[in-house]
Amino acid sequence: MNDQPEKKRRFRPHWFLLNHLKRKLMAGLLVVIPLGITIFILRFLFNLADGFLRPYIEKAVIFFRGEGVYIPGLGMAAGLLILYLAGIFATNLLGSRLVHYGESLFARIPLVKSIYTSSKQLMHVFTAGGKNSFRKAVYVEFPKEGSYSIAFITNSVPSESGKEYYTVFIPTSPNPTSGYVLILESHNVYPTNLSVEEALRVVMSGGMVAPEIIRTEKLQ
Repeated sequence: MNDQPEKKRRFRPHWFLLNHLKRKLMAGLLVVIPLGITIFILRFLFNLADGFLRPYIEKAVIFFRGEGVYIPGLGMAAGLLILYLAGIFATNLLGSRLVHYGESLFARIPLVKSIYTSSKQLMHVFTAGGKNSFRKAVYVEFPKEGSYSIAFITNSVPSESGKEYYTVFIPTSPNPTSGYVLILESHNVYPTNLSVEEALRVVMSGGMVAPEIIRTEKLQ
């Protein structure tokens, strides 16, 4: 019986080079694509904000200087200045009274009332200091039994029978500013191992950013 020596794997430079290139290119994609998307979105928002006030600033420059000179980013800076001045105005005594009067006036106009009230409530939800901020990220069975959606507890409501109910907001993906509001008994709401910010990232990424472990215990 002849024992044949095991054939040693021959070093193939071209295979090593291809594998090396594949690994490095994939690693590069994971860095460049998110960075590129972030830059694209920020550039779009910058151009949108800068372009909104640009015509008015150009007219003002022509009026005072007689020539059309425009510095890119000046509209963005002017927009931030307007927001800052609006914040100062809204937080002083006279300004807060005028804002309150304006809100009461908007509340009497049918179409304006719906748009303004919804927009203001939405801003309160997505700001950290809002009273109606998302309290906790949870799972609920939606849209049918056996399938789970990420939701956010917005309030707890007791009932006359003694049962505790939660109002939960189920955001749509990838736009979390719209969704569904459900009132569920506490035993139909399940905890997650996600913070509110992490859960929002899952929704906005369409599930590409997902939790490592799905918790299925009932909310205590």
